Amino acid sequence: MKDWLRLQRALKYAIQNVDRNVMLCELAGKTDQSSFHAHRTLRAALGETPKQFTLRMRLDRAGGALVSSEGSILDIALACGFESHEAFCRAFRRRFRMSPSAYRKRGVVGPDARMHADLVNEIGPCVGLYHVELRERRSQETMEYTISKQELSAQPVLVVRRRVRRTDIAATIGAELPKVFVHSQLRGIAITGYPITRYLETSMGLVTLETGMRVTAHNSEWTVADGDGDVLAETLPSGPAAVTVHSGPYDQLQAAYAALEEWIAANGFHPDGAPWETYLNDPADHPNPEDWKTEVFWPLHA
Repeated sequence: MKDWLRLQRALKYAIQNVDRNVMLCELAGKTDQSSFHAHRTLRAALGETPKQFTLRMRLDRAGGALVSSEGSILDIALACGFESHEAFCRAFRRRFRMSPSAYRKRGVVGPDARMHADLVNEIGPCVGLYHVELRERRSQETMEYTISKQELSAQPVLVVRRRVRRTDIAATIGAELPKVFVHSQLRGIAITGYPITRYLETSMGLVTLETGMRVTAHNSEWTVADGDGDVLAETLPSGPAAVTVHSGPYDQLQAAYAALEEWIAANGFHPDGAPWETYLNDPADHPNPEDWKTEVFWPLHA
């Protein structure tokens, strides 16, 4: 992606001012571009117009507040930059297909509500930018990976499954993660961590992947009915796994997978199922791609 630093400055400004209606000219000022060019840059990167982006952030924050606080709908609307109860309700219905009061009744309850709201606010702005391609020539210095064997608990996830060309992995993750993000909010399913991507099958040209969110089992149970349409209710397996952390741009993640494969073979283990990666921080908060961190898991035969 070109102009990453410019884009990151605009994203950070929008996030810091999510309590009001940020104007395009303000975002343009952060990118050092004209309003016309800033609109084009942001739309190309985000997959939505700057107005759609800032409105979505405000509505997602309002949704989190509805399930994690006892504030009135009007107070939440005003705190998220809406001028009236009516304007807020109209915009909320367009995004969530239900009224704010119905959302509050259906939404996440209990101790997970606060965590869910915080993660919605953290993940939402960049939900379409995980695995972003920088398209810049970057150093390919060999990274030393610290690898350990860990015992994992089963983890419910909501995912979208796609079979795509290797060159389309980043674009696919950017397009599909927002679907999972909205689905969890509509169903009242608590998000419990940053996004994940699992690679079910790979070949020379095509990859079958699942990208989505770690969540808490809805109503203490987890069944296929918690998914709908493209969004599937799946479970990351329990048991032993080889684990490492990659620091740096997403396009260098293959080095982490290669290091895991070598470690598994060298230590007499055998892979048992598909590997996956979990993003440990948000690109919007880290302008330097060298600071992006991704944890990689590869299940082992018990």
